[in-house]
Amino acid sequence: MPHDLAPISRRADAPDALPQLPAHLRWRPLRVDDATLLHGLVEAIELTDGARFRTTAAESAEKLTGEWKDLDHDTLVGVDDAGVVCAYATVELVQGAATLQKVIVHGGVHPMARDRGIGGPLVDWMTARARQVLVASGTTLPARIETHTDESGPAAERDLLERAGFRVRRYYANLRRDLADDVPDVQLPDGLRLVPWSDEIDDAMRLAHNDAFRDHWGSQPTTRENWRHGRSTFAPTWTFAVLDERDERPTVDGAQDAHASSGEGAPLVAAYLISGRYEQNWEAQGFTAGFTELLGVRRTHRGLGLSVALLEAAMRAYRADGMQFAELDVDTENPSGAHGLYASLGYEKLDGSMVHTIEV
Repeated sequence: MPHDLAPISRRADAPDALPQLPAHLRWRPLRVDDATLLHGLVEAIELTDGARFRTTAAESAEKLTGEWKDLDHDTLVGVDDAGVVCAYATVELVQGAATLQKVIVHGGVHPMARDRGIGGPLVDWMTARARQVLVASGTTLPARIETHTDESGPAAERDLLERAGFRVRRYYANLRRDLADDVPDVQLPDGLRLVPWSDEIDDAMRLAHNDAFRDHWGSQPTTRENWRHGRSTFAPTWTFAVLDERDERPTVDGAQDAHASSGEGAPLVAAYLISGRYEQNWEAQGFTAGFTELLGVRRTHRGLGLSVALLEAAMRAYRADGMQFAELDVDTENPSGAHGLYASLGYEKLDGSMVHTIEV
């Protein structure tokens, strides 16, 4: 345990009992077969709030699956006397913590049920349950309770989070680039080869991701299970990697051992780009786009133009499939200088989001 940290049982300040929820609703845990019910609620919230990013039914189902999830204790749904689903909450301990233990919370109230005293108690419940989950984890690491909001979302949502002790810690910019403009043509150094995604290199891409994001705020190593989970929007034909096939390659930093290093004989992914296809957003946002979800370069391979080569390959793939824009989001304080790179390639800010946390 770090010598300057108190035990998590003291730091988390978890209550023995969870706060009371509004009695005019019937509360129960979400179940795996509640995916359609949950999606209907989330869809109503996003439609009313004018959200540009929309959740699919498959994504709602993914929120309720995963062997590590405890739906009985970490989820809620509230239903009124007429059988209308009015609110939900989820609390999830992030797996694979190495330097920081996170709990992610999400929730929402149906637009027709707002201003009925539900939102505040729901946030209080999620926060209290997250504290209990941290204590139960027994972590000796620094810990964080985290949630996200859209820049254009309701101010009342951010007010509720602030009253519960959350503070805005990070800003993300959603950027887009018109694919009608010329796409740069980048040549890779000898011994480095850009390849399309395949299942054979998928885990090597995960290892490259863990290495590339070691110096990014809040990032933790991704386990095999989490890496493969939640791929309903994954676009394999828009996803690429750069392999280092040189006889003498830079030594991968062993500090992250299995989280950073490929096994003997495995391909060394020097950089990667993962894309998503979010067709559900296109009508609401008024344009089609290929979305770059993740882009990373191993620290031993930076400065070789690999990010530009990958973005170029993705943009060409998006355009070949008829997309109007390339889109991505970026931490405005990204330490790798990614924001400046995107600007140099013609990406411009469209909107943004915020990360709210309670540091434990």
